[in-house]
Amino acid sequence: QLQASGGGLVQPGGSLRLSCAASGFIFDDYAIGWFRQAPGKEREAVSYISTGGGSAYVGSARGRFTISRDNADNTVYLQMNSLKPEDTAVYYCAATPGKGRHNLYEYTYWGQGTLVTVSS
Repeated sequence: QLQASGGGLVQPGGSLRLSCAASGFIFDDYAIGWFRQAPGKEREAVSYISTGGGSAYVGSARGRFTISRDNADNTVYLQMNSLKPEDTAVYYCAATPGKGRHNLYEYTYWGQGTLVTVSS
């Protein structure tokens, strides 16, 4: 299973670090992706990190967000800087075997989500 945490209320321009703690599967064999879903919108990809550490970002996450993984602690982090109101969403982490991908339907395990609200 996956447990996402670290969400909260932050002002525009602020930062948050999300964590995704994994258990119950061989973490080293899985890529972890972050997705988000804003009210009234479809879930969308944000970033992923593959088993070898390669990463990718989508859209406005590039240059502002950084994904990393700690295989010793079975945890993936998403450092989010320069947050904007449009980043407000529930953020989910998910796991897929091997290389990361942006297609959410290719992910096997999902966490419960953590709410990020960017507002003054």
